[in-house]
Amino acid sequence: MLGSEMLVKALEGEGVDTLFAYPGGASMEFHQALTRSKQIRTILPRHEQGGAFAAEGYARATGRAGVCMATSGPGATNLVTGIADAFMDSIPLVAITGQVPQAMIGKGGFQETDFFGMTLPVVKHSYLVTDVNEIPTVVKQAFKIATSGRPGPVVIDVPKNIQQTRAQVFFPAEVDIAGFDPDGRKASELELNEIIGLIEKSERPVLYVGGGIISADASEPLRRLVEATGIPVTSTIMGVGAFPETHDLSLRWLGMHGSAYANWAVSGEFEKDAEGNAQKVAEGADLLLAFGVRFDDRVTGKVEKFCEHGTIVHIDIDPSEINKNRKVAL
Repeated sequence: MLGSEMLVKALEGEGVDTLFAYPGGASMEFHQALTRSKQIRTILPRHEQGGAFAAEGYARATGRAGVCMATSGPGATNLVTGIADAFMDSIPLVAITGQVPQAMIGKGGFQETDFFGMTLPVVKHSYLVTDVNEIPTVVKQAFKIATSGRPGPVVIDVPKNIQQTRAQVFFPAEVDIAGFDPDGRKASELELNEIIGLIEKSERPVLYVGGGIISADASEPLRRLVEATGIPVTSTIMGVGAFPETHDLSLRWLGMHGSAYANWAVSGEFEKDAEGNAQKVAEGADLLLAFGVRFDDRVTGKVEKFCEHGTIVHIDIDPSEINKNRKVAL
């Protein structure tokens, strides 16, 4: 089996049914193999960037990893904006690119770019395949990384000679990834009891929810929490759909593009005095429960003034987000 055929078979094993791919010389072997797949529908975008965004849209709509493909050099670099967007929005995406033959890497060959290195700041992981026997394991790992924990994009860069190499390989059913902990840290019983105590004491609590609720498929538990406690809900743009905006306790969006009442509920209501200075006329939330959010500047404005006098509880699967933009109590 050729390396290109291994990759297609590995994609089929991950349940891939749709792939967005713009062909080129360094990825043509993949396209030839895709024509023989009875499972995968290959959609040709007008431009590689469109393919990356289409794959991202597929992931948002289905909850499964989107897959896009491009050739080396300019084809690969055209994917970067879509990959970066998937990284910022925590969308599971697997981007597969052809690369010049290994003998030409680092020699300024036609349509050669260091796509592995170029994408490191905007992916969960990048792979440069150097052995045809690695392809099944790399694909299995890529999908696991893209869809586990905080979702995000993964790049698989495959030199053309690897695609053309024939070998007999084993397709693993499961893979272990050293040092990879997709579940993150769970709240202790003591911390959960402390949060319950804060809710019981609060007079003006607000729930601030984001895309993490949707990624975790936690909309129903959120609804039950809201209806049990009567706490109003506001969301980020990425959190739209996590809680129905037709519900009496929905404050709709928060932030620059959000509703005035959502912003008042969180940070207080202000009016301008005769000299044009803003004066607070009502306090905001005394408890902000932030679930699956990252305190983006379009939501917070001046972050030090965001829910300035309230106690903030931040729950997120990515521990690096805690206290990154806004200091929280718990």
